[in-house]
Amino acid sequence: MNLKINEIYYSIQGESSYSGLPCVFIRLTYCNLRCSYCDTEYAFYEGKDITIKQIVKKANSYKCNLVEITGGEPLLQKNCIKLIDELEKNNKKVLVETGGSLPIKNISKKTHIILDLKCPSSNMESKNLWENLDYIKKTDEIKFVIGNKTDYDWVKKTIKKNNLEKKCLLLISPVHNKIDKEKIINWILKDNLKIRFQIQLHKEIWDKDKKGV
Repeated sequence: MNLKINEIYYSIQGESSYSGLPCVFIRLTYCNLRCSYCDTEYAFYEGKDITIKQIVKKANSYKCNLVEITGGEPLLQKNCIKLIDELEKNNKKVLVETGGSLPIKNISKKTHIILDLKCPSSNMESKNLWENLDYIKKTDEIKFVIGNKTDYDWVKKTIKKNNLEKKCLLLISPVHNKIDKEKIINWILKDNLKIRFQIQLHKEIWDKDKKGV
């Protein structure tokens, strides 16, 4: 059973409620979206076929129980679900970051899902699979990446329309070097929005284009 893998590396979590923690990253190849601000275009096609057994062995070699499966879009490869199951059998806490256009309903209930809902400036808003909100667990997270005030207003409406504040933790991030961070914080405070502001921590530490961090 193979998956096409772009990279496997050990670093710290740059985003989510796990930000700052040591983590093993497994980046799968391929993506069905083309977000305007994408920072992992190298994962669209580059990668090599690796067996699930080899992937798990590599993950175990880092002696770290936190593992994130990301992409690209990890759920494009059907064996991703099997990989999650095998990692959890090896006592890993598995995070899956998905772009929100593919079903999450078959993911293990033990898995921590980070669902990235696409805002208008991504040019991928129409790809959001809204039925995924029926399968989000209280322990999961929904992430919004915004590039302007239109995106922020869309986030507010989306939260209210879908009663997201009661579903799970909500995260909001700026598109890197596209929008003033202080503006976003001021909007959040003014609206008393129940959302966690975050930045991509890894881009503040290393060069924004550096791989494997």
